[in-house]
Amino acid sequence: MKETVGFIGLGGMGSAMTANLLKAGFGLRVYNRTAEKARPLVEQGAVLVRSPAEAAEPGGIVVTMVSDDAALEAVTIGTDGFLSRLKDGVHLAMSTIAPRTARHLAELHKKGGAHYVASPVFGKPEVAVAAKLWIATAGDAAARKRVRPLQEAMGQRVFEFGDDPGAANAIKLAGNFMLGAAIEAMAEAFTLAQKHGVPRHDTYEFFTQTLFDCFVYRGYGQLVASENYQPVGARPSLIRKDYGLVVDAAAEKLVPMPLAALIHERLTARVAKGHDDQDWASFAREVSESAGL
Repeated sequence: MKETVGFIGLGGMGSAMTANLLKAGFGLRVYNRTAEKARPLVEQGAVLVRSPAEAAEPGGIVVTMVSDDAALEAVTIGTDGFLSRLKDGVHLAMSTIAPRTARHLAELHKKGGAHYVASPVFGKPEVAVAAKLWIATAGDAAARKRVRPLQEAMGQRVFEFGDDPGAANAIKLAGNFMLGAAIEAMAEAFTLAQKHGVPRHDTYEFFTQTLFDCFVYRGYGQLVASENYQPVGARPSLIRKDYGLVVDAAAEKLVPMPLAALIHERLTARVAKGHDDQDWASFAREVSESAGL
């Protein structure tokens, strides 16, 4: 048995990631607001704890995979937060949050003698199940080395971005923006061709076999072409949160990003219309509807 670590956040991603840590031989103390989600992990040997603080051991490692900045701050420094108990241990933070939040939490960890490693991931839940996530990471070099075995148990490759934790989260936001930009481009292109009599799927087949023969265009392009946005990889409300972070991060550093603002508005429309039961790529429907389709 490898060392026992704490893991907080057992949603679709967190549950898959923890299962892979168990398979790799790590012991786990797990916490989730809805304790019932921990049942399959407990049956595999994880220990369910009653608070975020109980997930930590002095000098140990705690991994977090929660929904947003507020949730991360709550489990870290809120009532029953684990930071005061972590001492000189390492917090491996894998959520999508603002670079500003990562830097703030890193300073709080440093003051308490602990280490903060930012480690957001790219990949849908099925990718997490297969332990094929791409992981961006940044933070103290020694702390990064310590958590590397955990990252390798959850992902197919780890990319290092230096000592500033905010850098890894900036990469995550940049990546999510690029995914949305690709979806917006396909939505507009497929709709243009459709209005001129070319079936959406024919457009998809041509471009994914020629100019845009790549993972993102093939995967998300199939959704945009078919306009069937199931199964749900991530809901519009979740990625709308991410795009809010993109827009805020851009404003903070005076980076004009009009396309990010447009996509944020499209995601807002999907949520407002009650379509949060579809994959986030369904914001492409806003383009079709604007064209009268």
